[in-house]
Amino acid sequence: MEAKVHMVLLFLFTFLFLLSSTHSSLIPQGFINCLSHEFSSDKSIINVLYEPNNSSFEPLLESTIQNLRFLPRSSTLKPLAIITPLVYSHVQATVICCKRTGLQIRIRSGGHDYEGVSYRSRLPFVILDLRNLSSLNVNIEDNSAWVESGATLGDLFYGIAEKSQVHAFPAGLCPTVGVGGHLSGGGTGNLVRKYGLASDNIIDALIVDAKGQILDRETMGKDLFWAIRGGGAASFGVVLAWKINLVHVPPIVTVFKLFKTLEQGAINLIHKWQFIGHQIHEDVFIDAQIFRHTTGGNGTLQVQFSSLFLGGAQELLKIMDEIFPELGLGKEDCSEMSWIESFEYFADFPNRKNNTNILINDKKIMPSEETPKTYFKTKSDFILKPLSLSVLHKLWNMCLEEKDLSVLMQPYGGKMEKISESETPFPFRQGVIYDIQYEVDWYSENESSENNMNWVRKLYDYMTPYASKEPRGAYLNARDLDMGMNDSPLTTYSEAENWGLKYFKNNFERLARIKGVVDPENFFFFEQSIPPLTTLASTM
Repeated sequence: MEAKVHMVLLFLFTFLFLLSSTHSSLIPQGFINCLSHEFSSDKSIINVLYEPNNSSFEPLLESTIQNLRFLPRSSTLKPLAIITPLVYSHVQATVICCKRTGLQIRIRSGGHDYEGVSYRSRLPFVILDLRNLSSLNVNIEDNSAWVESGATLGDLFYGIAEKSQVHAFPAGLCPTVGVGGHLSGGGTGNLVRKYGLASDNIIDALIVDAKGQILDRETMGKDLFWAIRGGGAASFGVVLAWKINLVHVPPIVTVFKLFKTLEQGAINLIHKWQFIGHQIHEDVFIDAQIFRHTTGGNGTLQVQFSSLFLGGAQELLKIMDEIFPELGLGKEDCSEMSWIESFEYFADFPNRKNNTNILINDKKIMPSEETPKTYFKTKSDFILKPLSLSVLHKLWNMCLEEKDLSVLMQPYGGKMEKISESETPFPFRQGVIYDIQYEVDWYSENESSENNMNWVRKLYDYMTPYASKEPRGAYLNARDLDMGMNDSPLTTYSEAENWGLKYFKNNFERLARIKGVVDPENFFFFEQSIPPLTTLASTM
């Protein structure tokens, strides 16, 4: 009965939301009253609630939107309010009060989700922006840290570096990505072959569930803890903080970036890389990226081979001479540095070496000012067999059609081969030699979004015979709504299978069963949230 009442309220508010032109007046007074009185706190939640008539609302809304395609110009896509909690009780109150008054929640940490699902909706909703919950507590003695979901990867990496130059965490390389979404969706980076995904290194978590309770690993139970480590935690609750396992890195690592054009044998080098990238020693990570950026003029299509080696340059040169001499790596191409400096190197910080303390003191780590936000569309694949030279030539020729693009190929093998498909919701382990992310960027509303997106879709279609099959896999953190979406909280498991199986393979059913237990009313709903499979919940 309660679930039916919740749905009636939800669609009633949706109807009013779409009819009204006075957006801010739609916030139910009952919601405001609930927030004001639900929990006693010395930090009133009303002080961190922003309505559309507040001068800070628009700057706050747009501040972490990374994909300009989703700047919400239509009032029907904007939140009724944004709440930036200062304490955990603010999150609990928001969940409880939204549920009581029929409002949806969108949970935002860094705003890097590729399809903007953390900050837009056609249903009446509130954004829970976790930016103020960004503390970090590093414990070098037991090789662990607690990090709150509103921290960025830059915050996390520099916080670790403050305590130790020989500890790190295996995650991505973009400093402004939010910890919350990155960890819950998998999290791949240049330590993936040595230590696995970010989600493989989660020890504990604190989550607010649909009842407003704060649960840890013990109280949430093994199933929910399994689900949030790669299954997208926003389908199940609001993760407040993660306890993570810190990994060891040597005091000196070696990095390089080599650029090759077609005339310099780029296609042949990619072809050879496919056979060795996933089989080389797990201390060596080499990815390959076909790219062309034209914002500064006419860009030449080329391949960038980037590498992180957990050791010295001489040892790396010896390894490369033995297995990949065709690349032509020389001593002058290699740079030795600390691991945190290698993060700056791959994040393209200009002239930042030896400025680590300055960066730590910055509240939010930002990339180079020369790197503007863009409009973009991304798709992903997992590759099980090397592509032939003819396929690579066709891929290259298709890339010549687009002026600002990236085809990033990241090797697996190593640690990824040692983890079973069912260990976490992320199933793409054994047999995967590398993943691919295809991306097209543009910088102006005057450029045709549809033409750019059609190009990346055409490239994706071309790759169909060569990608993983039954189902064709996709990476959750490279979310793609082209694969389908939930139209409403009433979307069934069978209706969501198309995209769900692509992200999770056989793990999708288990995720849906867990959802059916912890959130049967589907309060934590969004366009590709896990639907509750309540009919099988009793078999867990």
